[in-house]
Amino acid sequence: MAAPRAGPVELGFAELAPAWRLRSEQFPSKVGGRPAGASGLPGPEALACALCGRPLAFLLQVYAPLPGRADAFHRGIFLFCCREPPCCAGLRVFRNQLPRKNDFYSYEPPSENPPAETESVCLQLKSGAHLCRVCGCLGPKTCSRCHKVYYCSKEHQTLDWRLGHKQACAQADHLDHIIPDHNFLFPEFEIVIETEDEILPEVVEKEDDSEIIGSMGEALEEELDSMAKHESREDKIFQKFKTQIALEPEQILRYGRGIAPIWISGENIPQEKDIPDCPCGAKRVFEFQFSDTICS
Repeated sequence: MAAPRAGPVELGFAELAPAWRLRSEQFPSKVGGRPAGASGLPGPEALACALCGRPLAFLLQVYAPLPGRADAFHRGIFLFCCREPPCCAGLRVFRNQLPRKNDFYSYEPPSENPPAETESVCLQLKSGAHLCRVCGCLGPKTCSRCHKVYYCSKEHQTLDWRLGHKQACAQADHLDHIIPDHNFLFPEFEIVIETEDEILPEVVEKEDDSEIIGSMGEALEEELDSMAKHESREDKIFQKFKTQIALEPEQILRYGRGIAPIWISGENIPQEKDIPDCPCGAKRVFEFQFSDTICS
């Protein structure tokens, strides 16, 4: 299969948004909170950290339909990571796609107006599957005492028990619709997309030079010549990265199916032979990169 022709680079910026805009039926791109998906969410086994075994936390999702692909009219990419200090990595990516006519979403585009009623956090999918009270992923486990709340793992059940379910579980009216802050989720923001202004390579080169000259101040010309001669490939890669990011320093996401990534370092840049093929046999295509500032 031929690689798709790269289009413009789309930049993502984190902005606060009302809760209704981040629901699954609005097809959001977002950071943090609980994953917004009506189907196809991964189960606990798929979301266990390969290093420590603890549940991964939802980090971000990008709504990325494929034009001309009926089977990917709705398409979301979901990214999870491990929040445990010894790991602080364990990144795992999942894709979910559906045709326009499906059992989960309306055939028509979502309304741009807020709903009349504000719904609390929904912890059950339309399919009937229950979601974990802590992370919002599939929750096949239930509280053995009340059988009214669900969890993805023993770790999250224990966490919720300590933070209030122990008391609520014994109450007749069961006030567990108020979900405590478990300090497990990342802060939630909408990812607002804007197209990056094109910048020519020669402009980048000129900006690189001007930045070096400006930073050196009154340095002698021969010293600058000497620096330029000894400038390493690593310096050029980092300078290009810094210049590109400086155009929009608040960006947290760079998206473009088939575009080339911008590298911060020359170390560990994978070669084509290092990237495994898709299970279907096709070559994998680069699609997006994100800034680690969204984890802080």
